Amino acid sequence: MLWQQLNQTVELGWDFYLPVIMFVGLIAMAVPVWAAIGAAAITMLIMSGDLPLSAVGESLFTGIDAFALTAVPLFILTGDVLVRTGLSRKFLDVAEALTCWTKGGFGSATVLVCGMFAAISGSDAAGAAAVGRMTINRLVESGYPRPYACALVAAGACTGILIPPSIAYIIIGLVLGISASTLFLAALIPGLAILVSILVTNIIMNRLYSYESGGNMSMGEWSANLLKSLKSGWYAFIVPGIIFYGIFSGRLTPTEAGATAVVVTIIMGFILKTLKLSDFPAMLVSSAKVNGVILPIIAFSAPLAEALAIMGVPQGFVTAVTGLTDDPAMLILLMIGILIAAGCVMETTPNIVILAPILKPLADNIGMNEIQFCIMMITALGVGFITPPLGLNLFVVSGITGESILKIAARAVPFVLTMLIVVLLIAYVPAISTTLLPDIYK
Repeated sequence: MLWQQLNQTVELGWDFYLPVIMFVGLIAMAVPVWAAIGAAAITMLIMSGDLPLSAVGESLFTGIDAFALTAVPLFILTGDVLVRTGLSRKFLDVAEALTCWTKGGFGSATVLVCGMFAAISGSDAAGAAAVGRMTINRLVESGYPRPYACALVAAGACTGILIPPSIAYIIIGLVLGISASTLFLAALIPGLAILVSILVTNIIMNRLYSYESGGNMSMGEWSANLLKSLKSGWYAFIVPGIIFYGIFSGRLTPTEAGATAVVVTIIMGFILKTLKLSDFPAMLVSSAKVNGVILPIIAFSAPLAEALAIMGVPQGFVTAVTGLTDDPAMLILLMIGILIAAGCVMETTPNIVILAPILKPLADNIGMNEIQFCIMMITALGVGFITPPLGLNLFVVSGITGESILKIAARAVPFVLTMLIVVLLIAYVPAISTTLLPDIYK
């Protein structure tokens, strides 16, 4: 019915349908997403004749000609350096010391270190791989079933795009013309709420099934253990401290904070003698590969967005949807459903560049704050990363452990449900996203 409404509103023809079919077919054949988007955009422009092909080249470069995008490779490189210098293990030691007093302590420590890693790398897949290699075997040794341990890491790694600074917020800010620093500030409470929901879920599951023993430590033993861990690893927190203080105090832009974090992390690696000059080629190549996936998608999304806008698809979508129902609560549920489904099958970047310009007018139509919309969108996409059976993080942890996707997916269901509750709260309670913002954004 929605499709019929959209057809009646925009009068879509084969200049729309064929590129869409091509895009879906190329994705199904495992063609890189940027190539599929580019092919669909160029085909749409040729068939519609709405925009000369000579404008495509200009659109490709103007789409990525933004200073804010420089922060993306910097945060990716910071995360890579963090792992290679061993500083990420210091986060785990401190997180374990914080939670060792309670039953299920190492499971909680795993979730916390996912959040700590997220506050530096801004990437969920990188967090799932890095934290998974450090913790999954130890989680199994502590008494957790391997599929559950994998699901726990996959859920915790979702915070990679939810806790600022996040690459996803940089990209959606660029697409919709919103300051990344403002989005970082707005995402702080929602990101921590997701982290807490995963922690609580793990504690409840541990209580129900007694996966992990422990929790018999006295207050004196706990404080002594925590002080010992902080004494041996306090310097690891210099990096997230610089990022958070620099961005939230307004002294550094996200790009400047990323550059500073890279330099500081490298210097610390040399001081600790855990980093050598010979490590740099591998680090740079690894970071370039990740960045090389993100930037072409953003570049090719520009002509696609222009073609869709000229054809009136975003406006037509709003008219079609509101023709079915004008209840804001139902429209919000529809948007959340679309975002979670999209998060199941594609990475964050293509979802943002394709869906944000289409769904944003609908959010505006029901009076949703644009900052709240961005936070809701990224959080819902994050839930999609562990939603069975196609969540991206499920594949990442399956790849590093060899565990069955279906077994991991089954254990991920409780985390999906509790994270979904947080998404609904973000969608229906604007204050969660806007409390920390200046009055001008509320």
